[in-house]
Amino acid sequence: MPATIIVGTQWGDEGKGKVTDWLANEMNMVVRYQGGHNAGHTVIADGHLLKLHLVPSGILFPHITSVIGSGMVIDPKALIKELDELGKIGINNPNLVISSNAHLIMPYHKILDQASELKLGKSKIGTTGLGIGPAYTDKASRVGLRMQDLLDMKIFREKLATALDFKNQVITKIYGLEPLDLEEVVEEYQEYASRLKDMIGNTVLLINQALDSGKNVLLEGAQGTMLDIDHGTYPFVTSSSPIAGGACSGSGVSPMRIKRIIGIVKAYTTRVGSGPFPTEQDNEIGEEMRKVGGEFGTTTGRPRRCGWFDAVIVKYSAMLNGLTEIAITKLDVLSGFEKIKICVGYKYGGEIYNHMPFHQTIFHNCTPVYEEMEGWQSDISRINTYEKLPKAAQAYVNRIQELAGVPVSMISVGPDRVQTITRKVPENLVRRELQRQSSP
Repeated sequence: MPATIIVGTQWGDEGKGKVTDWLANEMNMVVRYQGGHNAGHTVIADGHLLKLHLVPSGILFPHITSVIGSGMVIDPKALIKELDELGKIGINNPNLVISSNAHLIMPYHKILDQASELKLGKSKIGTTGLGIGPAYTDKASRVGLRMQDLLDMKIFREKLATALDFKNQVITKIYGLEPLDLEEVVEEYQEYASRLKDMIGNTVLLINQALDSGKNVLLEGAQGTMLDIDHGTYPFVTSSSPIAGGACSGSGVSPMRIKRIIGIVKAYTTRVGSGPFPTEQDNEIGEEMRKVGGEFGTTTGRPRRCGWFDAVIVKYSAMLNGLTEIAITKLDVLSGFEKIKICVGYKYGGEIYNHMPFHQTIFHNCTPVYEEMEGWQSDISRINTYEKLPKAAQAYVNRIQELAGVPVSMISVGPDRVQTITRKVPENLVRRELQRQSSP
């Protein structure tokens, strides 16, 4: 049975959690494959509003095995807090398995993350300060601690002592802060180990056995394509790979086992933190999008920067990820606008770019080239079929599909699970659009 990947096509916050929740009924396993608790998925189901940061969105369904994959970095304190929140709504024994190979976020990672951002001043990246970047740095430097180290506190203590020899030097001599105490950290993490040890396992084997036995597996990413460490707006990116290729390495699944790749596309564009944003509307238009769309970070509460839909980056995402279909979210947020704009290219130095420019100077300083479309100015939040959408809304959806070169199969018109329109795309359109995507 092939696996399905859900990936963000913009700068994250596209609504991947809701789409995962919507698809969950047909899934047996949901795997989160990268990132840490710097990302958040907001899910509204059965009257409950949940903000999930580490636990996969499939946790709400008792028939689903939820997996925290090897590509993640985990703050055990944050994970336990999340599990306690789930317990408050009756999910006391979640069917959750944590990869033994996932890396731990340690106290020094958070200290170094926050101190580094403070030192950068105006040049700061805009991280959440939760230690994700430094944890991935240690992973790449091969000095990280992993979830499996919690199963043997003797090994954990030895590795931690080695790490603190260096980390405390940086903390005290470079940043002028107090050093961490070895015994205090060991004691803290021993408590986490007692709570989480029975959930730690061999997730790579578990996922592949599920696929071998014909079960449906969903690989769920965090953040978005434009935050990818290799292909995003570097250095204003995350420290892992949210794209579809990262799903394979972060979960331990061969690319040969992937067939369906769903790109989540917000009907407009947002980003959190620093970095270039060509279609940003730092005005009343952006403020209206933020207000109506509730555009505040799930993890930090920071207001998101808002702007018109950027078809150039979504087309780029479609190419990078090999998208087979698109799910458009928050279409209802645009209902109040008389006119709606779509960025179809960038202008810089007298040239028009209809693809992602290769050099950061162009992207940082370009002027968006817009198409203007009619708005629909009516409430669409209760509409449940594509045919009942206003003609202007249908035209907007079809234009996104045309520009991205990928068929739209799902449209979200509100935050609740039931506020979702599924759209049957003719098979000939799917073939034509996918052929167009793959052509030079």
